Amino acid sequence: MNNIKKLLEGVEVEWKPLAYSEYGVAELSRGRVMSKEYLINNAGEYPVYSSQTANNGEIGKIRTFDYDGEYVTWTTDGANAGTVFHRTKKFSITNVCGLIRIKNTKVLNYKFLFYWLSIEAKKYVYSGMGNPKLMSNQIAKIPIPIPPLEIQQEIVRILDSFSMLTAELQAELQAELQARKSQYEYYRNQLLAYPMEESDQSSLRSNRSATSIQNSDNSTQPLSTLNPHTGNSVLQPRGKVEWKMLGEIGTFIRGNGLQKKDFMENGVPCIHYGQIYTHYGTFATKTKSFVSKETANKCKKAHKGDLIIASTSENVEDVGKTVAWLGDDDVAISNHTFIYSHNQNPKYLAYLFQTQAFLKYKKTKVVGVKVIDIPQKALESFCIPIPPLEEQERIVSILDKFDTLTTSLTEGLPKEIELRQKQYEYYRNMLLSFPKNNIKA
Repeated sequence: MNNIKKLLEGVEVEWKPLAYSEYGVAELSRGRVMSKEYLINNAGEYPVYSSQTANNGEIGKIRTFDYDGEYVTWTTDGANAGTVFHRTKKFSITNVCGLIRIKNTKVLNYKFLFYWLSIEAKKYVYSGMGNPKLMSNQIAKIPIPIPPLEIQQEIVRILDSFSMLTAELQAELQAELQARKSQYEYYRNQLLAYPMEESDQSSLRSNRSATSIQNSDNSTQPLSTLNPHTGNSVLQPRGKVEWKMLGEIGTFIRGNGLQKKDFMENGVPCIHYGQIYTHYGTFATKTKSFVSKETANKCKKAHKGDLIIASTSENVEDVGKTVAWLGDDDVAISNHTFIYSHNQNPKYLAYLFQTQAFLKYKKTKVVGVKVIDIPQKALESFCIPIPPLEEQERIVSILDKFDTLTTSLTEGLPKEIELRQKQYEYYRNMLLSFPKNNIKA
């Protein structure tokens, strides 16, 4: 901090508008319209940037380029309006992007301008009519501080170092999280990989039709084809295991009626199907949302110990995602869900729905293209191992520990990154705090 204060001590700063009036330090232009069809028909090696922020704003590559060199670009329209990027080399931009070309790079550094606009540009976004915009006439008026070029370069060097450290930390935390997740999934699959005895297979074949449990992908024993046991006593199955279809040991009830517009801050607890794969984990004791008693009276309700299963999603991975309801109160359930009532350990069953075996099974059973559904009959036909309740409890206790660790890392990752980001922003703001005098309009 003392070094920063020393760096800025006594520095003379001239203020000029970005591109407004004769004092403007830059020239502004806009990109051009490029349709998806155009990107496909002109596919090549040079990036095209648009209004999104994912993938550094890149939406595709074409065989030509409109700009070659160093520039700053900004997003003009939409949710990301006012987002700025430092661009180099050969590229193009679409019509929802603006381009900034500095008139004299011996006076103003591109990266310094980028860092300054990262703070200031969002302040000039106009959000009228529900569509945020930062058009050329607005960004042109932003005052730009111009300290000596060597000071700009030193500020850029410091902020680049902070940015690199933040990115490296994020990569390390993501790698740690992925390693823990892989370890957790391995143990979960091992603990739930019971071999199916011949007597179990014969019993299943005699009790139900072949079409309901057997097909070319061997869905009769989906959980017995996972990773083989390693001899680790913790992972070894214990006790007699029966194989049953979900429809044999429980009942599915389809949810109804509840919509997001019905949500209230207080009232009867409720779960909307979309929340199952965006908010909840393996189990829940409290809900994110509530509805009135009148609305709840019209809804099907899950009781303590029931599973709540999302029957609809936009992808196969999320459809069938399950949360075990362990709250004391009944919870109202939306449509596009199933309530599964049973007499087994609810968390044990919820963990079974997370296995690769269930993923493989449901891929052969889902219907739909844009909207993916898993039919009730498919869920009823899913065959699972049923060990004694005490063995289910042992498995759950082990998986809970991994689940807690993984969840804490998942929650801790954004917090740690946010902490680093705030630290970076603190030093950035200090480095870019100049007395606002001598501003030329």
